[in-house]
Amino acid sequence: MNFSIDHKNHIPLHIQAEELLRKIIKQPQYTKGKLLPNEVELAKQLAISRTTLRLAINKLVYEGLLVRKKGVGTKVSNSVVSSKSVNWLSFSQEMEVRKIPIKNFELKLSWVKPDEAVSNFFEIRANKKILKMERLRGRPEGPFVYFVSYFHPRIGLTGKEDFLRPLYEILEKDHKVIANLSKEEITARAADKFIAGKLNLEAGSPILFRKRFVFDQGERPIEYNLGYYRADSFVYTVESRR
Repeated sequence: MNFSIDHKNHIPLHIQAEELLRKIIKQPQYTKGKLLPNEVELAKQLAISRTTLRLAINKLVYEGLLVRKKGVGTKVSNSVVSSKSVNWLSFSQEMEVRKIPIKNFELKLSWVKPDEAVSNFFEIRANKKILKMERLRGRPEGPFVYFVSYFHPRIGLTGKEDFLRPLYEILEKDHKVIANLSKEEITARAADKFIAGKLNLEAGSPILFRKRFVFDQGERPIEYNLGYYRADSFVYTVESRR
């Protein structure tokens, strides 16, 4: 299939490439999982630089429309629903902004071997131990969220940090790692026995389950976070601007 853009048009090339990609990914073969054309070949066919093409691809990756796998290629995201807030903070910072008093009910740190999903996200060996943090948090009267975070070993976290401080403040000030991009997936599910026990619920009660994938300024993965929220105590708000 031949693709082209108009080099005589006043519209910047990366914008034209972006719009072309939006058309391409709607084609049946790509929505069904076929990899997009190779970047080198597509850039050559469009007569633009790989840097220009990469700008367009990065925009669609950021929007959650595309996913890129190192050594494999780029394809259409198969997420059922994709939405993101405009500004995101650590949980502590967000609650502080909202003037909501927060209590930490549990904090557990351990070094574990990652499961397949985590090792694939970090692109590390499954036998390499990484830092895992579990936190049960909520209002003084009771917990409403249970977090599980895994951190890329590249960051240098030791587990001895004061995690009563905001997480992203620790990363930036102590380890010079800036959390720059967050991608999230939110679904509804029934609480299993373990989660129900943590959140003081009956097994089978509805909860919100959120996966957060956090990247640094170079779009390198730094945190894989799972959040389990009581559905009767937490509302997740998404703000979009066009």
